[in-house]
Amino acid sequence: MIPIPLVVLVMGGWCAIYLADTLLKASDSLKTSYEEWLTSYGLSISPFHIRWQTPVFNRLFYDWGRWKPRLLYQWFNLGMVFGIIAMFSSILLLGKTLIQTLSQMLTEAPSAQNDQMLQVVVPGVNLPVSQLTYFFTAILLSGVIHEIGHGVAAIREQVRFNGFGIFIFIVYPGAFVDLFTTHLQLISPVQQLRIFCAGVWHNFVLGVLSLVALLLLPVILFPLYYAGVGALVLDIAEDSPANGPRGLFVGDLVTQLQDCSVHKVEDWNSCLGLISQEPQIGYCLSSAALQQLTFPARVYKRLDGTVECCSNNSLTDICFSYSNNVNTHLYACLPARKTIEANQVCRSNADCQKDFISSLCVIPSLENQTRLIRVKHSPQIDMLFVGHPLHLQHTVSLSSFIPRFNFLSIDVPVVIETFLKPDRTLYAEGNHFKTGETLKVSA
Repeated sequence: MIPIPLVVLVMGGWCAIYLADTLLKASDSLKTSYEEWLTSYGLSISPFHIRWQTPVFNRLFYDWGRWKPRLLYQWFNLGMVFGIIAMFSSILLLGKTLIQTLSQMLTEAPSAQNDQMLQVVVPGVNLPVSQLTYFFTAILLSGVIHEIGHGVAAIREQVRFNGFGIFIFIVYPGAFVDLFTTHLQLISPVQQLRIFCAGVWHNFVLGVLSLVALLLLPVILFPLYYAGVGALVLDIAEDSPANGPRGLFVGDLVTQLQDCSVHKVEDWNSCLGLISQEPQIGYCLSSAALQQLTFPARVYKRLDGTVECCSNNSLTDICFSYSNNVNTHLYACLPARKTIEANQVCRSNADCQKDFISSLCVIPSLENQTRLIRVKHSPQIDMLFVGHPLHLQHTVSLSSFIPRFNFLSIDVPVVIETFLKPDRTLYAEGNHFKTGETLKVSA
């Protein structure tokens, strides 16, 4: 959910701006100077909307629009073809999404959809509030690149360019270019199409470049950061089960979850997903050690049918199940760390038969969705986590990049990586608004 104080701050700020604008325009002594000040800076204010327009960048746009005319002609021809294909593809995708949404609404128990669907990005709902800075910065950057495409294409087609501007609507930032409407109407439909498609074409190229930079990020950051050796802990939520004296710490390097190796953040996520789907893994323990470590305890069943045999409310002991040649369902209350440390992982007794030592595979007897996970994180001793794997995934922030020098920040690669992710880049074509003698092309 979006924090209420943030909503109050935004709404209160806009109300204050609009009230101040209204009072200044109503003042007999300040109205003229205030309106002259707005005009001189290219500012216009309306409810929940501020726009700034300037001719300062006109020379730069004209230089770009006249640079290598033949190359630009081919470039915007590619953009026109892409725009046409993207338009029809968008219609098909929108239709498919509509059909899937209606089918889910009409069925009592909708099944999970694996097909591609459009999803509206809603801050506070499916976009974390902590990522709003990345989101709005990406929107503004995409809008500027989008409008540069429109402006350069218009100059290439001999359409007069009046100016470039930026606006804010509530919290949404964007950009626009001001083109002379009469010139735009005089050129051919193909020329107009090149101008209209230039924006989405430039956004597509921006998205491709961002994806390439994201894939090459380990190479780009190689002089300062190295990757491929583990996942670096950046932050742990205060309510995380991994928080504590025997838990994870900022700066720890996670290299293994159970028997699953972790070389990067993606490995961390995939290992946790695998652990949550597969049965609980066990550990080889010699018969002699089993007898020595076992605590006598009463065995009882939980509500979900699983068995608990540690009734002393200990934070260090866990109920383990095992089988021998006689009985298939035996239980022992064992100290977790002594049972797990330096012991081989297993799934059955057959995995423990080696070196002529009688060993058994003891498996933690936990609730259905609960797992005992051994986390190797240098330089600390292994963390033993008991809980749902998703709790680890959602409460621990990690990075695949480790600084080569102590003065380097561990957060910089994550900032760059988050900003470059494809879901931050917008590909939508701008809307065109006709006002008087100019055409406002707005992203």
